[in-house]
Amino acid sequence: MGSSKYKQLVYTVKDRCRVCYTCVRECPVKAIRIINGQAEVMPERCIGCGNCVKVCSQEAKIYLKFTEEVIRLLESGQKTIACLAPSFAAEFNETGDYRLLVGMLRRLGFNKVCEIAFGADLVAKEYSKLLEKNDSKPVITSDCPAVAYYIKHYYPELTKNLAPVVSPMVATARVLKEKYGNEYKLVFFGPCIAKKAESDELDYVCTFQELREMFREKGISKEQVSPSEFDPPLAGKGAIFPVARGLLQNMEIVDDISRGKVLTAEGRVNFRDAIEEFSNELVGIKHLEVLACEGCIMGPGMSRGGKRYARRNMITCYVQKKMEKLNIQEWENEVKEFENIDLSQEFEPLDRRIPKPTDEEIRQVLEKMGKTRAEDHLNCGACGYDTCVEHAIAIIEGLAENEMCLPYSIDKLHASIRQLNETYQELVSTRQALRQSEKLASMGQLSAGIAHELNNPLGIITMYSNILKEEAKPDDPIKHDLELIAEQANRCKNIVSGLLNFARKNQVRYSETDLLDFVKHSTESVIIPGNISIDIQSSLENHSIMIDTDQMMQVLTNLLKNAVEAMPNGGNIFLRLSGNDDEIRIEVRDTGVGISPENMDKIFTPFFTTKKPGKGTGLGLPLIYGIIKMHRGKIQVVSNQDAQKGPVGTAFIITLPRKNSTETIKV
Repeated sequence: MGSSKYKQLVYTVKDRCRVCYTCVRECPVKAIRIINGQAEVMPERCIGCGNCVKVCSQEAKIYLKFTEEVIRLLESGQKTIACLAPSFAAEFNETGDYRLLVGMLRRLGFNKVCEIAFGADLVAKEYSKLLEKNDSKPVITSDCPAVAYYIKHYYPELTKNLAPVVSPMVATARVLKEKYGNEYKLVFFGPCIAKKAESDELDYVCTFQELREMFREKGISKEQVSPSEFDPPLAGKGAIFPVARGLLQNMEIVDDISRGKVLTAEGRVNFRDAIEEFSNELVGIKHLEVLACEGCIMGPGMSRGGKRYARRNMITCYVQKKMEKLNIQEWENEVKEFENIDLSQEFEPLDRRIPKPTDEEIRQVLEKMGKTRAEDHLNCGACGYDTCVEHAIAIIEGLAENEMCLPYSIDKLHASIRQLNETYQELVSTRQALRQSEKLASMGQLSAGIAHELNNPLGIITMYSNILKEEAKPDDPIKHDLELIAEQANRCKNIVSGLLNFARKNQVRYSETDLLDFVKHSTESVIIPGNISIDIQSSLENHSIMIDTDQMMQVLTNLLKNAVEAMPNGGNIFLRLSGNDDEIRIEVRDTGVGISPENMDKIFTPFFTTKKPGKGTGLGLPLIYGIIKMHRGKIQVVSNQDAQKGPVGTAFIITLPRKNSTETIKV
């Protein structure tokens, strides 16, 4: 930053950072890099204005402090001078008398206490000489180090316009070295953080907050000290420096708008705007006075919570009382004593601007955040940047992240919630299917065992009943009994066959089939009453699939029959085909009465039925389940009985792989 050995002035306490982006918003040079939601100060871009420190309510931004080092210096016995910035009158107003503050500093261990305001008096005279030359080159006053850093780093072409005059702090340091010699160590106390990196001509630069910490640590209060005056050289009107336009008042220059020669600006936004316009050759302006803060009285080193105009009034009152008691002759003599002291300095441009990315790069970043149209650019500022384009540029420069955009993050969060809900529903469905599969697997083993044991005796009963039936005379009454035995034995055989299919002990013979034609044909195998309509639709481009047509015909006809029976008063049946290159979905949906929730996990259980006795065996859906599993597919059921929750009815959704082995297999 400046010539100081210290590089980083502001740090982030990561445990306190709450990802609010307030520091990004308040930083005039965007020296904050966001990494994984954490704000990190970039010392190579920072100008030390301290705005981030002032606005961070979590105190996650802290600055470099020298309280311990100064206390050790005072305890060492080394001769020291406390250099007090003129804004002290607004910070330590509770003492009631500035002399008590001087006494507290002496009690702390300082040998001498001097006012920086004397340096301000000298600097004001140098500025007056500079402006009196009537040089055609406009001048920017350089007493605010944050502004000087800003110009050197971000407007290096304006470095030549910076007044080549040291700040009041450095001017006072040179005066004190001249007056008291080099054996004294100089410690500055003021409201500014940027001062810590301004110059090596002082040994330590501390804020008023640090001075208060020293008083607390040493237990020093105004009640313990006697009033004491400042050590010479005594200041004059330079004490007005810390308020806005204080420099001009000290120079006795009026920034008359009608004359248009002087432009003043202060504060995070205004000082940047003023420099921006000044860089564009603002017509008629000869002198630009800018402060990064709203006067030094609002600097980041002041105590939090102070009121600007109350502080300004405190400075005014202090200056008025001071000027009433000031020995003008003595002051003029001291000013004359140091009129030949060197107060010059040079500024070296240090361009730290980052090349602006191309419009195409910006467009690509904006599109990733869903900002494809001009109306998508909300420019809400929630990310800390004034516009969406500025945010996109910061992302390209590695300073920001997409997630800093609030609308983008909200949309992303909503998408994540939807995805989580879908995943949760899939998980619930999978768990239910797993429980059903475990139960059906047990039932399948039982069914297979029963079917195996019944097959042989049923075969014998069928064979001998048919033999006896053939041997019986046509008019023999026993022939009717034998026919009944054979019929019921054959019925038992069909039930056993269904159990075998459910238990997946049957064969699958695949053949390439046009599914749309197959589905249409299946509807012809079922008697559809006139009060029921069937709607068949397909979104498939390729209807080819490998299935066992006989078994799948059983599946569709059974589902269609169930749908018809579920709509005794009429309704609609919807057959929908969809899928991709790997699998096909067949949905059979009706507008019937639906299935009650308590029966949903029982519908594939063998012999479970809600039909009246004699109307069903309870093997239809188990048979369907077994056939679908043999085709390496899956079947899902969605049903609703409550009209308040949505359309009433049941949907069976079958998912089948499009391609299966063409070999005859036994599953």
